[in-house]
Amino acid sequence: MSYRTLLIITTLLIIGCSTEPQQKTKLVSKPKAKIEVPTFNSDSAYGFVAKQVSFGPRVISSKGWEDCAIWLEKKFKTYTPTVIVQEAPVTTYDGKNHTLKNIIASFSTEKNNRVALFAHWDSRHIADHDTENQNKPILGANDGGSGVGVLIEIARQFSIKNPKIGVDIILFDAEDYGQPENSGFPIMQDSWCLGSQYWSNNPHKANYFAQYGILLDMVGAKDATFRHEQISSYYGSNILQKVWRKASRLGFGNHFVFENANQILDDHYYVNTITGIPTIDIIEYNPATESNFNQHWHTHKDDMDNIDKNTLNAVGQTLLEVIYRE
Repeated sequence: MSYRTLLIITTLLIIGCSTEPQQKTKLVSKPKAKIEVPTFNSDSAYGFVAKQVSFGPRVISSKGWEDCAIWLEKKFKTYTPTVIVQEAPVTTYDGKNHTLKNIIASFSTEKNNRVALFAHWDSRHIADHDTENQNKPILGANDGGSGVGVLIEIARQFSIKNPKIGVDIILFDAEDYGQPENSGFPIMQDSWCLGSQYWSNNPHKANYFAQYGILLDMVGAKDATFRHEQISSYYGSNILQKVWRKASRLGFGNHFVFENANQILDDHYYVNTITGIPTIDIIEYNPATESNFNQHWHTHKDDMDNIDKNTLNAVGQTLLEVIYRE
């Protein structure tokens, strides 16, 4: 065999080997880990609302307010070691001096990816929308108590199973000590939401920021409906849509209605405009009443008879689904 023949045969063998069919490697994607979202316990949340109401009205500087503050701090400390009571001097529209207390419970403080959940824990110092005893404070089971009750139950769930993100639960004080119409006192600008104004200007942690915030206010009345409030839509449209879509998929569309509502001045206004944290407000909106709020709003009928476990569950389970799937 000549050298030239040998070279040709060798070349053909190499070509033949290189053109053999190659076995394809199949890329197998790992199945996504199943996210288990805790089940909200509406009985537990209802009990937390009832406990607050048992202290009586939680008007700043009152005995009921003081006792409730102690209980809230101790209760949160059973769920997380990181609990702060932020105190600050404040003067209300009637010239009275107080020391407000914002109560803050944090989970997974080492995580930078955070969400803030808000509510106010004080109750109205007068029943200015009642027909009698207007100068006496109200119990505020729904207006104040319901949002706090939902968040305490959520904190309990966090203590059992941490979500992937960090969460700060922030309870504002002196939200409901706003100046009523025809009060007889000089008009005080920004007399409402004193606790959220203070926290927004003085966060509990330097350079604090959260991915977004959700405020709960009046989330416990029977057949309550929540709509797209204008300030929420303006500052946190994406968050609002995410929460409402989640509620709808969970079967809570009878509570979370895809309709626009009027602007409501609430704690989220100051969080949005001062901190820049996009924050929405889940707040009852009733188009059938003059105030657009619950019929028992700022009356003495805002008691435990005004609290419904189904509504608490709709709000609480929706929040758990949103948080645990971040």
